[in-house]
Amino acid sequence: MKKRRLGRTDIEITPIGLGCWQFSQGANFAGRAWDTLPDEAIRCVVDAALRGGINWFDTAESYGNGRSEQKLAEALTALDVKPGAVVIATKWQPVFRTAKSISSTIDRRTSCLGRYPIDLHQVHNPMSFSPVAAQMKEMAALLHAGRIRAVGVSNFSARRMQAAHDALAADGIVLASNQVRFNLLDRRIEQNGVLETAKKLGVTIIAWSPLAQGILTGRFHEDPGAMRRASGLRRIMSRLSPGTLERTRPLIEELRAIARAHGATISQVALSWEVVFHGETVVAIPGASRPSQAEEAAAAPDLRLSALEISRIDSLARS
Repeated sequence: MKKRRLGRTDIEITPIGLGCWQFSQGANFAGRAWDTLPDEAIRCVVDAALRGGINWFDTAESYGNGRSEQKLAEALTALDVKPGAVVIATKWQPVFRTAKSISSTIDRRTSCLGRYPIDLHQVHNPMSFSPVAAQMKEMAALLHAGRIRAVGVSNFSARRMQAAHDALAADGIVLASNQVRFNLLDRRIEQNGVLETAKKLGVTIIAWSPLAQGILTGRFHEDPGAMRRASGLRRIMSRLSPGTLERTRPLIEELRAIARAHGATISQVALSWEVVFHGETVVAIPGASRPSQAEEAAAAPDLRLSALEISRIDSLARS
């Protein structure tokens, strides 16, 4: 899989990474969004991602209060992956905290990740008690101390992203990324200035929920009863309902037809569109709870959609 630069850093990542929220094993509120995966299942998913060519993993403090970080590190260790051989991204949880918490919690982050260094440290959302400049000052201190390699943000508006970029630039550091929700069913960043600002600043957009919590795999259209088995949080996040399935059916049918023509899956077509439609600006971090899902995601960039197919998908998604 051909790699891309993460923003204007020297870090190279594959267009598809593996989101690791599902490794939370039911710990804390966020972790209960997913079924608990045993250690062996996590190892198999990580192994499938690596064998598919994926070279980076995105986790967070809030994913099970560090459980996801721990389980990712344990899986990599069990697979004898050497430190530095993969890129690790994690996130600081700002809710009800000040910027000083970034430095005071970094030891916990590194403890959870064991021997694997933090390549990208991100502010998970804009809910800190401290201003953006203060948060970036703390991140810059960690970078200068060699504790992290790059700084990113998540769920930041265009204005906040610009502020983060400017604060870091004053310290000679680039803002690497902004992790935001972006998929064929949620394209708000194309209208609210986030994508435009990211392109102007050379910031990579990391798309979370690139398959809209499973809607863009087509499985809920094939089996509407599966909606009842999805967690309440996932249903809320994806607006999963019979009405949503009906509105999105024409798009899913087009994705299905294109997938059939390429000998691919619906999810692979959706992911391929995601990482090529805006050039190299957007990368995606689908999750996977089974090895087959990780294998599918890893192979998505190998799909070569025609200009006509890309345009057709774009048109149906907008409608």
